[in-house]
Amino acid sequence: MNSNLLIVFIKNPVEGEVKTRLGASIGSKNALQIYKKLLEHTRDVAVDLAPEIDIQVWYSSIIDRRDLWEGHGFEKFLQRGNDLGARMAGAISGGFKAGYERVVIIGSDCPDVTPKHIQSAFSDLKTHDAVIGPATDGGYYLLGLNEFQEDLFRKKEWSESSVFDQTMAVFKDRDLSVCRLEELNDIDTIEDLKRSNLSLP
Repeated sequence: MNSNLLIVFIKNPVEGEVKTRLGASIGSKNALQIYKKLLEHTRDVAVDLAPEIDIQVWYSSIIDRRDLWEGHGFEKFLQRGNDLGARMAGAISGGFKAGYERVVIIGSDCPDVTPKHIQSAFSDLKTHDAVIGPATDGGYYLLGLNEFQEDLFRKKEWSESSVFDQTMAVFKDRDLSVCRLEELNDIDTIEDLKRSNLSLP
């Protein structure tokens, strides 16, 4: 067991259930293909980080034992909770209960995230209480903590552009030192896709 844990939150790749806002512009089948590319990129990033960092993959609906995450020694779990905040809180608190000193969580929507971003996050957690990677849509693509902070995951409008600002407000209110990573582009809409290096099959 390492002292650092990376949690990867993913959605099961099912047509019509992933990238629905993008699918409204390019069709659900094409949106699924884009999401599969994002999953592959996120998997490759995680593979580059192991085994120096422990990796957990958390699924939205079912744990797939024969998917692209298999065969790399990653632990697999099922997300539980009524909203994204509750699901993230459960995963992160579980990491600390298991004995990890630093926990970083990412999603699978960011084609620009690299192993260096995640390595920097763990390094920053040695001198800061938290680290956050803001996304261009007003959310964040990465959150790291060296102690569980429940308030970060409560009373948030997770689909709104205010999530990053709301999270920073909690840091300030709790007097937590936070390191901010560079802003990156999450893929949720056709505008996001146009700004990325991804293309339709």
